Amino acid sequence: MESTIQLATLLGDALLKQGWIATTAESCTGGGVSAAITDIAGSSAWFDRAFITYSNEAKQQMLGVSEHALIAEGAVSETVVEQMSTGALLHSMADISVAISGIAGPTGATETKPVGTVCFGWADKTGWHQQTTCIFAGDRTQVRALAIEKALSGMVERLQQLGSPVM
Repeated sequence: MESTIQLATLLGDALLKQGWIATTAESCTGGGVSAAITDIAGSSAWFDRAFITYSNEAKQQMLGVSEHALIAEGAVSETVVEQMSTGALLHSMADISVAISGIAGPTGATETKPVGTVCFGWADKTGWHQQTTCIFAGDRTQVRALAIEKALSGMVERLQQLGSPVM
């Protein structure tokens, strides 16, 4: 998608201007955000690593997500993505992170979490963090593509808040 490439390019430019490094913690996108980032030539200057934590065990082992949060709220929750984004910062050399967990479908939905429910968490080294939940329409491919765009745009927006000029 053109907008994904544009967003990843904007992110890279903003990270370079800020002197920051990014990391990702992904579940339902399966590495799509990190793939979009690494599609940009020179991204090694502003991208450290990706955590693909599809299972609950991986979220716990690699990012320090609490078993209590996973049991109480489920993997698709703002509490879990907050812990994922914080854990990604702690286990990397990054200054900013994004975490994504959702239900891309066609299975996995519940009465309270329909297909298309995706939770996002962003965090940075200043202690800032933000979470949001979106419900995207479409099939599995469309939900994942929209989630990737939202993840990238959230990091770009944070860098803009910090004063990094984004072209």
